[in-house]
Amino acid sequence: MRHLTPTRPEQGITTAEYAVGTAAGAGFAGLLYKLLTGGFGDQLLNTLFDHVLSLLGIS
Repeated sequence: MRHLTPTRPEQGITTAEYAVGTAAGAGFAGLLYKLLTGGFGDQLLNTLFDHVLSLLGIS
């Protein structure tokens, strides 16, 4: 059985992989933006902020 070795090393990331990664990142950022700018995000951030303040003993 013959083993074929690539003529060039296959390391790093190709342009297509950059495109997929960029699209996935943009989609995730859009989802976070929608969640955090709506009523759910406002409530979540307020609860988180209040919790951190209570842990620090400030409020």
